Amino acid sequence: MAGTHFAVAYAHNEAVSWDEFVHAFTLVYRQPLALAAGLPFALTLLAILLAHELGHFFACRHHHIHSSYPFFIPFPTLIGTLGAFILIRSPIRTTRALFDVGASGPLVGFLVAVPALVYGIVHAKFVPGLAVPADNKIILGAPLILHLLAPIFHHGANAANLLLHPVGRAAWVGLFATSLNLLPAAQLDGGHILRSVNQRAHRFSSILLPLLLIFFGFRFWPGWYIWAAMLIAIRFLRALPIYNPEPLDSNRLATAFLSLLVFILSFMPAPFLE
Repeated sequence: MAGTHFAVAYAHNEAVSWDEFVHAFTLVYRQPLALAAGLPFALTLLAILLAHELGHFFACRHHHIHSSYPFFIPFPTLIGTLGAFILIRSPIRTTRALFDVGASGPLVGFLVAVPALVYGIVHAKFVPGLAVPADNKIILGAPLILHLLAPIFHHGANAANLLLHPVGRAAWVGLFATSLNLLPAAQLDGGHILRSVNQRAHRFSSILLPLLLIFFGFRFWPGWYIWAAMLIAIRFLRALPIYNPEPLDSNRLATAFLSLLVFILSFMPAPFLE
């Protein structure tokens, strides 16, 4: 349904809106075959989310950590999902295992999302005024990587005026999910990475980041209030101990820097504006 909404908006050279999103739900009983238009978005997004979770899954297998298969969370949000997850059912005993499990998902998901984003840019439509606020119109933000790639793959176009193909919009959702997972706090993927690099920095970041997100909620997007509250709540959960806090090797430290770069390229202070 979310994909159909993006496909209709793309076909009519329009920004997304809540009215059209709600209208997509009525197709279930009015014209169910019309929902096939949402398949390019849905399949691309599922591929990105699955790649992310399989990155975690195979890292767990490599370190003999018992985990579930991936679970997807469809939900009637504008993007149609709350993501996906795996359940880890045995201890993570070393910092290197913690790092591998935390970093593998976002990096693999990012590798799948970037080609989809390039496809979305190549087939994007130039719509002047797309980013200008208007009634019943939702402006979707642009991550840094979109600003960098748009002029290269769409004749010097500004990302703010590009209406991405639904495949590219699925990549946008995947990058948004990647940036959320890489927030360096608590038990998020970014928190696991930072904890494996420096536990003191992880404790400090887990306190500071919710305060920063509260500021972002006031300045950019109210949804950051929810994430700040969630990170504060997670602090009351017991973090699993690391029985062998061995230091990371140089390759993993380089990958930690790469994870930071992926976070910077994917993060959007204002992902949604009305």
